[in-house]
Amino acid sequence: MTTSTTGNGPVDPEVQAELSRLRDSIDNIDAAVIHMLAERFKATQQVGYLKARHHLPPADPAREARQITRLRTLAESARLDPAFAEKFLNFIVAEVIRHHERIAEDTAS
Repeated sequence: MTTSTTGNGPVDPEVQAELSRLRDSIDNIDAAVIHMLAERFKATQQVGYLKARHHLPPADPAREARQITRLRTLAESARLDPAFAEKFLNFIVAEVIRHHERIAEDTAS
């Protein structure tokens, strides 16, 4: 069995095993996050087509504000930094709006 080392010397095999277990868990969570984002974008794509068909604007600032408030509250209850949750949502919303704009352009053509 190979013992991992750090700048401070060999790592205890039990510590290495726990580290591997935790990293495997992180990898599984990352995969779940990606799959959930894919599902979210499938739904927002349908919204984009609906908006385009009915000539609605790609952005909905009132809904976005409600979502930010809602997700900040959820983040607080989950012990996640609400500012981080808001930044994450803003990143996603910006991408959704970009998709909606593209859908509207493609639909108008």
